[in-house]
Amino acid sequence: MEDVATKIIEILKKHMKEPRDDIGLSTALTDLKIESLDLAMIVFDIEDSFGIQIPYNANEEVEDFKTVGSVVDRVKQLLESSGAPAKA
Repeated sequence: MEDVATKIIEILKKHMKEPRDDIGLSTALTDLKIESLDLAMIVFDIEDSFGIQIPYNANEEVEDFKTVGSVVDRVKQLLESSGAPAKA
């Protein structure tokens, strides 16, 4: 499932205005200068890439999207609960 992390980092880089090569699991999304509209596009891209649906409410799920690792963990949880194989 580490390909999940790799794919998510690729998706983040694709949507960043200034892509970086030093993105790791502990990287805070706020450090990536991702705007709210970009975050919505990232969520859609992740959903399409993995064949899942991410229940996202900016007021309730902010903790799930604090770091790259927290996004990876959330996607892994959704993949496991849906029984869907990672399409990455």
